[in-house]
Amino acid sequence: MQRLTSFFAACLMASAASAQTPCGGSFSSYVGQLKSEAVAKGHAPATVDRFFATVRQDPKVINADRSQGVFRKTFIDFSRSLISANRMNNGVANAKKYRSVFQAAQSRYGVPPGVLLAFWALETDYGAVQGNFNTLNALVTLSHDCRRPHLFRPQVFAAIELYERGEFDPARTKGAWAGEIGMVQMLPEDILRNGVDADGDGKVSLKTSPPDALMSGAKMLSNLGWRPNEPWLQEIAVPSNLDWSKTGLDHQLSVNEWAAMGVRPRAGQLASGNMQASVLLPMGRNGPAFLAYPNYRVYFEWNKSFVYVTTAAYFATRLEGAPVYTAGNPDKGLGGNQMVALQKKLAARGHDVGKVDGILGAKTRRAVQKEQARLGMPADAWPTPALLNKL
Repeated sequence: MQRLTSFFAACLMASAASAQTPCGGSFSSYVGQLKSEAVAKGHAPATVDRFFATVRQDPKVINADRSQGVFRKTFIDFSRSLISANRMNNGVANAKKYRSVFQAAQSRYGVPPGVLLAFWALETDYGAVQGNFNTLNALVTLSHDCRRPHLFRPQVFAAIELYERGEFDPARTKGAWAGEIGMVQMLPEDILRNGVDADGDGKVSLKTSPPDALMSGAKMLSNLGWRPNEPWLQEIAVPSNLDWSKTGLDHQLSVNEWAAMGVRPRAGQLASGNMQASVLLPMGRNGPAFLAYPNYRVYFEWNKSFVYVTTAAYFATRLEGAPVYTAGNPDKGLGGNQMVALQKKLAARGHDVGKVDGILGAKTRRAVQKEQARLGMPADAWPTPALLNKL
């Protein structure tokens, strides 16, 4: 888990990596650069020509990348909109239908069924909605765009390797706008590293084979640092006099220390006393509360959004039998324009909030907590109109 504890530092390096990765210019010239690099990497020129023969720039991909407004929702709104009774019922049914696959995944990689089921549900509704974007067009469009070329350019070359294996069709393979493929939405590099032929047909078919998709997802989580036989997230009750400045992902204490401070499980028991954990308050001290164990941080290697990660992790606990969380009575939060105004004020005070986008991400939460502490307010990292007014 050492590489995951430096997650936020890695985020700071991303912009530098983007600046060093070729991008932009005319699209046709850019494709020419990709072809030359592919040949330099050892791919046959004729293969490269066939692979790129149908590639086109897709402006709908850029539009999708720029308009991820769903992550502006609060945790309660986001989780309630994604975790429906239908998804719960289908999760139970699929757990029974593919019981042997889930047992094998847990035995081999230590990943519980609920974790895989939650990803399967939230990514593609158990395979029903896998995306209708041409994958090659999406990957080349995003690597040409200068926002995150360091992430998407390597995926193009990984897709060439899948093509040479007969597991990628440049003209017909479709998936999500960001280039993910299959039932659990994996990028080409992840498929190369973690693809598993679980059904024994000689191919890794993530779009059509639930066993292949689930086992591949489990292997990917294992390689990202998943720790077998350990929890990931647990709902808790917190005392009203908790030191709120110690909450959030930037702070970890042992389970014993949290227990001594009055933290209690809503159901079951807390994990081993020496295990490190963070208290998460997605909507402040008066809203839902969770204890996040080391495995929770692995989720950020799958998706960078705090609200998505917490929802996926919580959904996994529900599929494993946990009760519905207690919503509490959170303090009123900020609307989109207010959040933008807050981020601008925080940035003006020297805080690094990343992009001013109205999304309550990790950097904004960190800055909010620091300002709350400075102003003598409960430092629970939940921005309110009262904080905005004081700033």
